[in-house]
Amino acid sequence: MKLLYACVLFIGLAGCGSGDTSKQQDGSTQTADKTTTDKVVVSEKSDLMANYKTEKIAANTFVIHGPLDMPNVTNKGFMNNPGFVVTGEGVVVLDPGSTVYVGEALLKRIAEITDKPVTHIFNSHVHGDHWLANDAFAKVNPNVKIYAHPEMIKEASEGGAQSWLDLLDNLTEGASRGTKAVIPAEALSDGQEIKIGGVTFRVHLSEIAHTKTDAMIEVVEERVLFAGDILTHKRMTRMEDGSFRGNIAALDKAMTLDVKVVVPGHGPTGGKEIIKPLRDYLNTIYSRASEMREEGLEDFEMKDKIAAEVTAYESWPGFEENFGKQISLAVLESEQAEFE
Repeated sequence: MKLLYACVLFIGLAGCGSGDTSKQQDGSTQTADKTTTDKVVVSEKSDLMANYKTEKIAANTFVIHGPLDMPNVTNKGFMNNPGFVVTGEGVVVLDPGSTVYVGEALLKRIAEITDKPVTHIFNSHVHGDHWLANDAFAKVNPNVKIYAHPEMIKEASEGGAQSWLDLLDNLTEGASRGTKAVIPAEALSDGQEIKIGGVTFRVHLSEIAHTKTDAMIEVVEERVLFAGDILTHKRMTRMEDGSFRGNIAALDKAMTLDVKVVVPGHGPTGGKEIIKPLRDYLNTIYSRASEMREEGLEDFEMKDKIAAEVTAYESWPGFEENFGKQISLAVLESEQAEFE
């Protein structure tokens, strides 16, 4: 199955490649290139986090809040919020980033906090800006366990990984080149609890939210939730691969969890109060588009009316290029809902 989601994720990209990634037969970490090395060769690109601090958000949990713009030559693909938790057994990384060079930079940051090895990684969803940095960690530790939603593993293995490699290569004008797609081998299940070095990681899967591949990870003892791109804060989300109703439901679930700190896929971390702005925005877009469709309006006729209700979001990076498209997507989803 050839996947198109990567091709349409970023405005202005005219096509992208497709290809297959190979699987190892023993169930170990899957990689597009089976060659591994004992040590990462740290390149000049590894200083790309220089302007972004390692922030302690709980007793043993840290996040580096990346830039809010799209992958480009300047940021070399770095644009997410990589996080890590120091446990009694080793370090657990959550969404390491987009390229092997982002991963190398993250390894250096982890080494500033602890000398423990990275033993486990959680990938929140299939979009490559969150997980292609797995490569750097697999080079240091070929036995690192990498977890993801089963649909993420499936989509990445069926061409999505190569599409993302091609896309990032295009957007960064080759700055991401050299990254290999190390696909997670450990499939998660909803409600699963994984105990690592005295820390419990509770899994919350969605059937469809931001994508069909989303996993939120709750660090129970730290009372921290890594929400992935189900939640963005002060940066506009994209809905091409997802569902307004599903994303809203996932955010509603996040609000019920016993957490104090919430890490979005993009944008600043905060308390549970940061969930509300995106939840309200998505609900406004979907509910108003549905109502206006019933009144007989076309999507282009709705734009100005709905825009007047979401002025608070106009300053969010990505709003202008996503807003009109989101109205059209909301109309389509509303039409489809009538047949469910």
